Amino acid sequence: MKNIKIILLTLFGLFLFQSCSEDILDDINTNPNEPTDVPSRLIITDVMVASAFSLTAADNSFYAGVYSELNAGNHNQTYKAQTRDGEPQKSTTYNNAWNTSYRQLRSLKIIIEKCSTGGSEQGNYQTLGVAQILYAYNLALLTDLFGDVPHSEALNIQNLQPKLDKQEKIYQEVFKMLNEGIVNLGKTSSFASLGSQDVIYGGNSSKWIKAANGLLARYTMRLSLVKPNYQAVIDYVDHSFTNATDEFKLVNAGITNPYARFEMDRGGLCVAKSFYDLMVANGSADARTAVFFTKKNGVVNPLDNSLLNPMEAQNVYSISGIMNAKNPIYVQGYHELLFLKAEAQARLGQEAAAKATLDLAIKAAYTKQQVVAFTSAQADAYIASIGPLIGKKLLKKIMIEKHISFYENEGIEDYNDTRRLAAMGDGDLVPLVNARPVLFPQRFGYGNSDVSANVHVREAFGDGSYVYKEKVWWAGGTR
Repeated sequence: MKNIKIILLTLFGLFLFQSCSEDILDDINTNPNEPTDVPSRLIITDVMVASAFSLTAADNSFYAGVYSELNAGNHNQTYKAQTRDGEPQKSTTYNNAWNTSYRQLRSLKIIIEKCSTGGSEQGNYQTLGVAQILYAYNLALLTDLFGDVPHSEALNIQNLQPKLDKQEKIYQEVFKMLNEGIVNLGKTSSFASLGSQDVIYGGNSSKWIKAANGLLARYTMRLSLVKPNYQAVIDYVDHSFTNATDEFKLVNAGITNPYARFEMDRGGLCVAKSFYDLMVANGSADARTAVFFTKKNGVVNPLDNSLLNPMEAQNVYSISGIMNAKNPIYVQGYHELLFLKAEAQARLGQEAAAKATLDLAIKAAYTKQQVVAFTSAQADAYIASIGPLIGKKLLKKIMIEKHISFYENEGIEDYNDTRRLAAMGDGDLVPLVNARPVLFPQRFGYGNSDVSANVHVREAFGDGSYVYKEKVWWAGGTR
């Protein structure tokens, strides 16, 4: 009996030792600096910064701005993009942006699930609404540039071979998310306001609702070829920002403007002659022309982007004269909203209203909240020099001034407009001069990470030459 007790006590001791050992090992394998459940308010701050810095205003904008001739490429990858020397069709060209897009969408999906019914933060309506707006923006940005992309089966680590969704279906999700975001932001949240965790609007729900309406105006105009609804564009604008204070942008002293950072690190963008010529054509009353571009010996030296190999013809070129590390990153500015409204009014035949809105848009573009800014008086002087505009001339002026307003680093929207206008038969409104027009990229090529790993993406990518041939759905293509 005594021996049995000893054996039982020994086994019990071993059991206790084993249990304690497993607990210790569990603790050893847990990194206290990498929690598995992070509050959504902390995740969303990183998403805001990454969406603006790494997607809105970085590689995506640099390449897009070269294609739409907002800038010219003059070094390495941007020069190859300028000359269409293979760069637009390589899967490695946009891989960083491709991966970053999916990282942001995955983080936003987590936030939306946490804040929705049944989630750990159910009732956190403000964070939910903001996340839905950011999700819609990131998803639209992805499909606008790449066309059909993995979405409905993506963002799930259990499925490593997600199929591609049609752009038309993806756009339905974009509008759904924006409208649901507006509804949720109108509800009373049982959680604290995002406050300073919201680096864009400081936890102001009404401003996020205005931002959502602004994006609805943008994306409704984007569908002008396939589903025109110009009155809806006007209505959305009227429910969005009413001044530059409310516009959708990232202003942070600790975050360098990507365009300025790219120039400091790479020096890959310079003044495109086609853009400079548009400015000069505005006449001496346009004060921006004297300031927008750097000079050597008092002369602007734009890169002649109409040549096949422009760098062979010159080695001195101007760069932006308004570049500054402290400039805001524009997701959507007040100037863009007004140009959207002006275009919609012009296409509806409301010419007097369109001209009045155009004047407001030009003033908003002049007085953008950048380090190098222009005055309302300068804007008024230029507007007075324009004179009356009707018909095609009015529409042309709206689109040229919108193009100018996107200088330096709102390249993505400029590129989207370039493709939309071409599809609508209005490509001559802001003509392009590149010497290889047949190699104008109709879309960005899928990222190498999925071309290598996902059979559906690999088959769609092929040799990459489809980027020159296949337009996106909203520009008249099939994918």
